[in-house]
Amino acid sequence: MLLVFVDGVGLGADDASTNAFAAAHLPVLRGLLAGAAPVAQAAPLRTARASLVGLDATLGLPGAPQSGTGQAALLTGRNAAARFGRHFGPWVPASLRPLLREENVLVAAQRAGRSVAFANAYPEELFSLPVPASVPRDTGAPLPSDAGRRARRTPRYLEAGPPMAALAAGVLTRHTDALVRGDAVASEITNDGWRTGLGRTDVPVISAHDAGRNLARIGAHYDLTLFAHYATDYAGHSGRMDRAVEAVERVDAFLGGLFTELTADVSVIVTSDHGNIEDVGAGHTRNPVLALVTGRDHAALSEGWTSITDVAPAILRALGVRA
Repeated sequence: MLLVFVDGVGLGADDASTNAFAAAHLPVLRGLLAGAAPVAQAAPLRTARASLVGLDATLGLPGAPQSGTGQAALLTGRNAAARFGRHFGPWVPASLRPLLREENVLVAAQRAGRSVAFANAYPEELFSLPVPASVPRDTGAPLPSDAGRRARRTPRYLEAGPPMAALAAGVLTRHTDALVRGDAVASEITNDGWRTGLGRTDVPVISAHDAGRNLARIGAHYDLTLFAHYATDYAGHSGRMDRAVEAVERVDAFLGGLFTELTADVSVIVTSDHGNIEDVGAGHTRNPVLALVTGRDHAALSEGWTSITDVAPAILRALGVRA
């Protein structure tokens, strides 16, 4: 089973002036959905190849859902926002980190004897930053890049839900060498950020399609593999339709490569933590988030889903694990 997390993707109106999914060229997604775009009007939808469901990310609280509490809820199946008392992001708040570490879907599957993996590559130097005696937590305010990283116990990139879950399971182990071999996937899908932002010119140029094929090959060796992609949320926050369209078309090409390489017995769940890119310029939304499920049993796997808290328990049931 593959869990593909795409940050900030909701189901919005079928309006090409505001919704990148309505404006973009998406042959893979539309092919799965019998020609339909992944928009609010299409869901729920069951086709021969996939199920499309909209999931509540508001979790009974006012305000716009945020990444920290949303990712914790998605990965544990618990209402993390209610436990924290409000939506919070972009990082998982300190009081929810024990919940995420102890009850995330990777750890739960692993405890039951299932093999798990985190496909993302992270720079190895993130794990050798100085550790101070005391730092302020959960203010939500960004810190300057270099000083901020040195001033925190945990590098900021590792305070997001997916890497925190992977660390708890002991599977955040793919770094530059794995990315070079094609045994890991960059969070932005292609390797542009590693080559230009980090100066890793030994990391090969790769297309989104080939990155998807790499993810399929990684996932073939494990019962459950998690991959996390964040650029969709960044593109939504840009307020630019051209960037949003480019972001969703990259995801579409990535999924095309993934499905090209997958064997028939693999189920794929593509889902998110909150809406954003489906209403460019609006910021985070209260729209239902996208849940796309493929595989032989896609309809049964996604049956009865109404909230982002339904995903992790369904994965565990499908793996034969008692939630």
